[in-house]
Amino acid sequence: MPYWNGPGEVLHLMSFISLLDVDLAVVYKRLLPVAFYWLLMERGFQLVEIPEEEFPTQGCNVLAISPRRVVILEGNPITAGRLRQAGCFVYELPGSEIAFKGSGGPTCLTRPLCRS
Repeated sequence: MPYWNGPGEVLHLMSFISLLDVDLAVVYKRLLPVAFYWLLMERGFQLVEIPEEEFPTQGCNVLAISPRRVVILEGNPITAGRLRQAGCFVYELPGSEIAFKGSGGPTCLTRPLCRS
């Protein structure tokens, strides 16, 4: 993992990848480890890249509620458009109060009970 901005900042998986289907992921490529990128390519993944300007608004923190049916925070129009182009149905959630003030995106604000 990259050192990113030092030990005072939290960096977790949803900062650079969210799996949306068995062969689809949204990624912030700048933080994606190169070996992990090549592993995803070898396994036939399609990657939807978020633009630099949508990293601070948690454009990569996307919740899959079923394959290619996703929840993303409002304010990430480029990523939302790219997800739609990749065949996703996109729900946009307002995040100005709970997400941005609490630094948590859709994946952080949920607790899946069962996945298959």
